[in-house]
Amino acid sequence: MPVLAMDPLTLSHTAITFIAIATGLMVLGQMLGGTLCRSLTAIFLLFTVLTSVTGFIFFHPPGFTPAQGTGVVALLALIPTLYGLYLARLAGPWRAIYVIGAVFSLYLNVFVLVIQLFQKLPSPPVTGGPLFGATQGAVLLGFIIAGWLALKSFRPAMD
Repeated sequence: MPVLAMDPLTLSHTAITFIAIATGLMVLGQMLGGTLCRSLTAIFLLFTVLTSVTGFIFFHPPGFTPAQGTGVVALLALIPTLYGLYLARLAGPWRAIYVIGAVFSLYLNVFVLVIQLFQKLPSPPVTGGPLFGATQGAVLLGFIIAGWLALKSFRPAMD
């Protein structure tokens, strides 16, 4: 039986990411139902920021890595997302900007999760192979559909 051995930093980063994904899926479900739970949304956005930030703490090979690029994209996507929700209060186009940013941020977390899962398989398939590509394509398609439906149904009242 394999033993899960992780250093505290990796374990913390992984836990943060799982919390971001779990709460993100709940927030997406609420968006699809047209509702907004502020506390759950705040937890999702906080842990999504934390997962990107903690990803930069790991020692990487010299040079800019794809993981760092994903982190930069995720943090840049969160800027208008956070602004749209907390400062613009979902007014006008900011509702759509928030929905797109939140769904995209969740997608990036799941995208990286799929990569990590493929790398942890006993005989890892090549992350550029057809099974990996089909899996990532299905995940992307699912998020595009969910995002489109969320755009149509998410219209909460902001007080």
